[in-house]
Amino acid sequence: MRIGLLTEGGYPYVDGEGGVWCDRLVRGLGRHEFDVYAFSRSEAQEQAGWVPLPPQVGRVRTAALWGTEDDGVVHGRRARRRFSELYGELAAVLCAGADANASGAPHAPDDRPATSGAHRASPEADRFATALHGLAALARDEGGLQGALRSETAVRALERACRAPGALSAAREARVPDLLAVAAHLERALRPLSLDWYEEDGLGAVDVCHATAGGVTALPGLLAHHFSGIPLLVTEYGVRLRTHYLTRPDAPPSVRSLLAAFHGRLAAEIYHRAEFVTPGNTHARRWQERCGADRAKLRTVYPGMDPAPFAEAGESPGSADPHTLVWAGRVDPAKDLVSLLHAFARVREEEPKTRLRIIGGPSDPEGAAYLGHCRALAAQLFPDEADGPHSVGDNPVSFEEFGGAGPATSADAHARGAVTVLSSVVEGFPVGLVEAMLCGRATVSTDVGAVVEVIGGTGLVVPPRNPRALAEACVSLLRDPERRARLGAAARARALELFTVDQNVSAFHGLYLEIVARTPVRRPLLDATGDPLPFATPAEAHVPGHWTDRPSRALPPWALDTSIAATETAR
Repeated sequence: MRIGLLTEGGYPYVDGEGGVWCDRLVRGLGRHEFDVYAFSRSEAQEQAGWVPLPPQVGRVRTAALWGTEDDGVVHGRRARRRFSELYGELAAVLCAGADANASGAPHAPDDRPATSGAHRASPEADRFATALHGLAALARDEGGLQGALRSETAVRALERACRAPGALSAAREARVPDLLAVAAHLERALRPLSLDWYEEDGLGAVDVCHATAGGVTALPGLLAHHFSGIPLLVTEYGVRLRTHYLTRPDAPPSVRSLLAAFHGRLAAEIYHRAEFVTPGNTHARRWQERCGADRAKLRTVYPGMDPAPFAEAGESPGSADPHTLVWAGRVDPAKDLVSLLHAFARVREEEPKTRLRIIGGPSDPEGAAYLGHCRALAAQLFPDEADGPHSVGDNPVSFEEFGGAGPATSADAHARGAVTVLSSVVEGFPVGLVEAMLCGRATVSTDVGAVVEVIGGTGLVVPPRNPRALAEACVSLLRDPERRARLGAAARARALELFTVDQNVSAFHGLYLEIVARTPVRRPLLDATGDPLPFATPAEAHVPGHWTDRPSRALPPWALDTSIAATETAR
């Protein structure tokens, strides 16, 4: 089987997110062929190079979502008119609010998550899809789309849509700087429409398009489905629409409204056209349903981790320090280490021997400032034990980083404590929590994101921003070693059952086969008169492995042509 893997800002680049998961998927399915179509996010990412690729990766094609390069084509009068009509239609849908919620996605009348068929009940959704595919066809027929998206024609079309009767009140309030900001964002988001990836020797030749994220990442798969009927599989471990909301809190209301409408419409169209959508947890699944995803298409596939590095800690739970709490991860305000420190002050009142190890570092200036604030707070909460405001001394709270004097790996970090604590107020899929479970450690976590789904009764869960509840849960486990051991063993068993690489790869292998089995043949073989040949594509043409390899010399001459034909058809 030939898979078109669509990525953004990750695989095959060395510096990017999601690269480890994609690499494990490709290497785990060695009998399939993979063509990688990757978007880069910066020049530095491209200069960092690629990770070593396995032999089953047949080709890699890349495109940049940064910079301002275009094909140099200038539209004539007819093409300009066609672009103005299509872009104006797209903008009109974004400005219309009659049947849309704040995200731009349709919803049920009582504001519950939209279910099967909600997306296509909206005529605005059909208008959006028609305009999107029309722009893609214009780019394929005439070229010059990137230049047109940056032109004054685009800004004026957007302005007319915002000033039209019935437009959203937030859109009507848009000023020139707001219109320019929205047009610039749409130009970057619509760049995949201009690519030459959709020909018969590109995405048109694969059996399945697998988008490793939604939004812009899945847009090439949406176009391959439109132009060539290629089935689309979409995987979202972090819902892009949710990310859009979290990363643009300070934008003007008109900009937020228009971009939310665009991303909501795009997400709904992608979910509608996909054969399957695979969220990484129930939290992401609820978001997808809210954006119009059909529940019948949703298949939860948990992220997979390699359990081998955690085996030693998991099989020797007695090596942990019974008086140590461990927090490990990336330091930023969403992790709410302030509440953790206040909770630890209460823990020390009940269990004076307890120590807290905070292991990890910041990834940006905001995180660095937050880490400094937490260090100062720790010195303030335990003044009798700290040597000074800039020294940890004998402070029961230690701030460490991986490597150097700190633990070398996350497995080492969790192995050193009796209880692992998660204090976040915002969390998607808690990878650090799964690592602690693989180490066989009891956990205390806040009820955010997919935490409850991951824990599944093998740890204690408390409300977020509640230091008292967090402290009481920690104390209860510190005082009961038998309960700690029992919860840790159950947590490790659960993690080995649900959150391993083998489980993840096996799930996608099954989805690939199911998609191909239900997808009709796109290129039927014809006889001399031009009529389709019945049974020209044998069933085994879609079976992975040696069934579709070229035959050995042991095959008789009469079987040679049939086997080769089956191979070429499968490809």
